[in-house]
Amino acid sequence: MSSTHNTFVQLGASNHTNKNRETNDYYATDPHALEIFLDKLEEDNIKLHKDIWECACGGGHLSEVLKKRGYEVYSTDIIKRGYEDEQIDFLNEKYFKDDLMADILTNPPYKFAQEFVEKALDRQWEGYYTIMFLRIQFLEGQARKKLFEKYPPKFVYVNSKRQLCAMNGKFEKYSTTAICYCWYIWEKGWKGETIIRWI
Repeated sequence: MSSTHNTFVQLGASNHTNKNRETNDYYATDPHALEIFLDKLEEDNIKLHKDIWECACGGGHLSEVLKKRGYEVYSTDIIKRGYEDEQIDFLNEKYFKDDLMADILTNPPYKFAQEFVEKALDRQWEGYYTIMFLRIQFLEGQARKKLFEKYPPKFVYVNSKRQLCAMNGKFEKYSTTAICYCWYIWEKGWKGETIIRWI
């Protein structure tokens, strides 16, 4: 694959997206992206809850980082890939388990990113976090403006160095990316101004 073609795929250009994107939008996050984010949260004295639901876990790249940090992680995915605790379609799950008082942290499928955010926040417990690894362009758009007016993120952590996402978790095929990713943090019930920070 040429470098120019690869750049268009990474950017999601319309003349490449449909043909080249993975069918279920499985683009695994480099574990390093979560490691440096958690380090920054610790530096900023932001504490996640002990229990975390990784609701689009894929091959477990993020779940494993969280487990190593001492979190209790419930891992689910719409596709049975062999890592998940349960196979669950997050967007069509009619209810959250009553005893699942947990933060939600994931890199959602790109084409359903807003739906994942809305689903999590509509059903999230007060005071718990919804944390999504999303493109910086998620800040754009009229529909998302309405989302942000209803549910303003408490923090947006912008990666000053580009972080990788790899189709089907095959990181060896990717050395660079043209995309800037951020960690968006919502705290259910928060109505203040959004704070932008950098990693």
